[in-house]
Amino acid sequence: MNSFSVALAVLLIGFVYFILGTRSAAAARQSGSRLHSLPHHYGLYAGMMASLPALFALVVLAIGDDIVFNTLALDFVPDAVKAEDNYKEVIVLAQIANVVAGINFGEQPQWVNDAAAAWLGWADTSRLIKTMVAIGLAAGGGFLATRQLAPDFRSRNAVERIIMFILGASSVIAILTTIGIVFSVVFESMRFFALVPVSEFLFGLTWNPQFEGAERAGSGQMGLATYGSVPLFAGTFLISIVALSVAVPVGLFSAIYLSEYASPRVRAVVKPLMELLAGVPTVVYGFFAALTVAPFLRSAGMNLGLDVASESALAAGLVMGIMIIPFVSSLSDDVINAVPQALRDAAYGLGSTQSETIRMVVLPAALPGIVAAILLAVSRAVGETMIVVMAAGLAANLSLNPLDAVTTVTAQIVTILVGDQEFESAKTLSAFALALTLIVITLGLNFIALQVVKKYREAYD
Repeated sequence: MNSFSVALAVLLIGFVYFILGTRSAAAARQSGSRLHSLPHHYGLYAGMMASLPALFALVVLAIGDDIVFNTLALDFVPDAVKAEDNYKEVIVLAQIANVVAGINFGEQPQWVNDAAAAWLGWADTSRLIKTMVAIGLAAGGGFLATRQLAPDFRSRNAVERIIMFILGASSVIAILTTIGIVFSVVFESMRFFALVPVSEFLFGLTWNPQFEGAERAGSGQMGLATYGSVPLFAGTFLISIVALSVAVPVGLFSAIYLSEYASPRVRAVVKPLMELLAGVPTVVYGFFAALTVAPFLRSAGMNLGLDVASESALAAGLVMGIMIIPFVSSLSDDVINAVPQALRDAAYGLGSTQSETIRMVVLPAALPGIVAAILLAVSRAVGETMIVVMAAGLAANLSLNPLDAVTTVTAQIVTILVGDQEFESAKTLSAFALALTLIVITLGLNFIALQVVKKYREAYD
């Protein structure tokens, strides 16, 4: 059985124990016994004890067998191959994995075929072990759990402890993942800054990493690539400003209309339709920008005598603004609705009109949440990739003209890391330096949002 089938079998066993535990507790209650918890708590405890340890063991074995297989497969590599200058374990393992998967790029050395044949045998053994261990743990765990299901057993407390453990483990995993991402980016960025000065990266006005190792014309000397990131961040902020110029007014005005003016029937229809924009894949927005918006802007610019690039910051920014409208409108709408009705009634009692109440009372009270929504939209715009790649181009031009072609940090990261890359070169490592700078900027925006919310937060009874 493959891992998916084993997981389904474990879940089925857990469900069976859930039914058995629930029925056992219900029968005990009908016989006159006083239960500590509800019958379904007893069933949940039995089902969890049957399924969770088995699923955890299955995940550990599924991750561990690849590590073991890779180590064992490298033993088949001859010493002569390992002594070659271009020897890389990743390439060797890819060769073996292709043969295992039945993908043959020509005739392979005999040691590759031997390693692949051994790998298939190990995989069969691993599947058998995973099946036996998972099914055994599920059956054994469920059996031991049902033995504990006495009427006075605190099953609800036990279930809550299990759920609390799962929630705590999930929080720890999220924190460790964040720490791992930050440290991996910082480590690779330090390697980059060992090759390129920090001042050149942060304040350089030219981004051109393609000429690494090329000879300068007429000098006969090896020229260095230029890694000035200012054009990338200028393009990022230019497109973000265009996007926010669309998203913030439209989103905020939409939120005000839906929360203060629209009837419940209109709100029930318009708000879900507007939030559908957030569910559209970004690649679809990219197609729309590249095939519809950009040609329209170029033809309109030609009619007005303007030189509009076929891939412009304006086209990408407009479509990106449409994409992030739901981030502003939905959050702002929730914040405005959270303003107590007593404040509105007090303003009306003082003779204010509805528009005056909204401008002078509701919006100031909702200001922290609105600012937080706008800064969230800023973070979303700064981190967008697909729309920029497809509609704004890849030219690292230092320009503040939205009609020109520019690029962003995320687009350059994608361009640099596409395909097989040598992670010893400054060109590849520059992607991590860009990512680190982007993380710092995003964290700064979040910090500003927290400070704004803290400063202007108001508590209502």
